[in-house]
Amino acid sequence: MKAPALFLAHGSPMLAIEDHAYTSFLEKLGEGMSPKALVVFTAHWMTRKPTVSAVEGTYGMIYDFSGFPHDLYEIVYPAHGSVEWAERVREHLARVAEVAVDQTRGLDHGSWVVLHRMFPRADIPVVQASVVPWWTPKQLFQLGEALRPLRDEGVMIIGSGGTVHNLMALRWEGHVEAERWATAFDDWLLRESAARSEDVFHYEEKAPYAKQAVPTPEHLAPYWIAYGAGDHNQAPRVLFRDYQYGNLSLMAVAF
Repeated sequence: MKAPALFLAHGSPMLAIEDHAYTSFLEKLGEGMSPKALVVFTAHWMTRKPTVSAVEGTYGMIYDFSGFPHDLYEIVYPAHGSVEWAERVREHLARVAEVAVDQTRGLDHGSWVVLHRMFPRADIPVVQASVVPWWTPKQLFQLGEALRPLRDEGVMIIGSGGTVHNLMALRWEGHVEAERWATAFDDWLLRESAARSEDVFHYEEKAPYAKQAVPTPEHLAPYWIAYGAGDHNQAPRVLFRDYQYGNLSLMAVAF
């Protein structure tokens, strides 16, 4: 059975210990899935060229954040890697780009926060992959396209990031309504993606509030990869959509 291609917002690291609608959604989403392997492109691993992890055994943990509660630093997600699946991923990506392999890097929070919620038993092999955020959206989309055949073998492709991710614009004063500029950007992105419009790859010039929503491209980069790995004859399907702190997008999209 074909495994899905998903874009999942990883929000704040607090996602790992908070309980709210999005964490419940992620838990339920994972309950009905049993992929053979997980390939996770994380916004928190930026490299000069696409890189895949080829870890034999259990991943180490990377707590790549500061100023959060002590409980976060005590979470251990004992995911295991797979050299065999990493090589399969590398082979497919190598059809469109030069690819590096990393044998030592642990899981950063872009990966483990989401996987901890979806697959708490940590019993599915994980191949973590980097993003090259200064590549064009079309180039990143083509990386995803190269991985599409793996879905037929039961490999789930996950892009972990955030469509609207402007830490300087967050509003911390309790629950606030989603801000218009954030929802307008996501509305445009989803509409143009569903239409298979080439404009979507030129969001910086075409999308409303693009500079405000995406001040730096690394958190949007996984979206393009998941989009490319999806089924081109079907429109993207929004599985969950909400906003924290006024504009931090918590959106899950199936491609």
